[in-house]
Amino acid sequence: MPATTSLNIVPFVSVDAMMKLINALGAERFLTELAGYIEEDFRRWESFHKTARVAAHSPDGVIELMPASHDTLYAFKYVNGHPKNTRTGRQTVTAFGLLADVATGYPILLSEMTILTAMRTAATSAVAAKYLAPAGARTMALIGNGAQSEFQALAFRALLGIERLRLHDIDPAATRKCAGNLARLGFEVTPCASVEAAVQGAQVITTATADKQCATILSDNLVGAGTHINAIGGDCPGKTELHRDILLRSSIFVEYPPQTRIEGEIQQLPPDHPVQELWRAVAGEVPGRRSAGEITLFDSVGFAIEDFSALRYVRDQVVRTPIAEQLDMLADPDDPRDLFGMILRAA
Repeated sequence: MPATTSLNIVPFVSVDAMMKLINALGAERFLTELAGYIEEDFRRWESFHKTARVAAHSPDGVIELMPASHDTLYAFKYVNGHPKNTRTGRQTVTAFGLLADVATGYPILLSEMTILTAMRTAATSAVAAKYLAPAGARTMALIGNGAQSEFQALAFRALLGIERLRLHDIDPAATRKCAGNLARLGFEVTPCASVEAAVQGAQVITTATADKQCATILSDNLVGAGTHINAIGGDCPGKTELHRDILLRSSIFVEYPPQTRIEGEIQQLPPDHPVQELWRAVAGEVPGRRSAGEITLFDSVGFAIEDFSALRYVRDQVVRTPIAEQLDMLADPDDPRDLFGMILRAA
């Protein structure tokens, strides 16, 4: 990124720039390094200012703001979730985010976060599995083969060594798309006609469906002892993927309980049902997987600290490259008190 002394210039990472950055680094390196940033921030979780995301729900979807701040940096993400968008050729999820300097309030990075959210979601899933999945897991069932699926596969291979994938989606075209992409990347891929077939022989089950409804994507009889479940599709009130009985048999880990109890799988449970916060396992305060036969569940809805980590990682990468554009985004008058005079002089 070219050096500049102008106070009005903010680096901007566009969709094109994000793709160039991922391709330059390699997707699995990007995911591995991003996972390291997430773990670092999880270990200092208690020092963050945290709040559940601010959501505006409508019959068609949700628009959310997700803020988080630490001693020197502040971040927020704007993100939507509109499952019907695919009918008109639009993305279900789009996002952008901003990183700012706490000392001055000045933005220091503006970035697309549609692609970056997919990367950070996958990296967070793999971080959770690092502490919760059974040792030696090599096969994962991917239930829901939409936009998130390939990212999940790459992150699980990069961090856990997952090589075999069993795919299922209610839309066969989605499975064909996913299988084609992943086969090119060297995975052993098995398309499956049902959820029951997909989970056979899988030590890890990832559910990543998009419909905004309470659904039983995974029934209790399909989850055997020793399985790790990575549930990432249920992420708003009234939207779940797992049968309630699975939750009652599982050791449940979440990101931020005040948010997950409203939006996650555990919205099906009483508000006092015990869960563990994932950051405590990452920090070594509580054990992750405790036994070979334990069923573990990462009930993930996405949390702002993960976006903070992602923006921080991208900031550190683009500072070494010319990838970022320079936006004339902030007013920079000769006299900070004479903003109107700046307009007059421009005329």
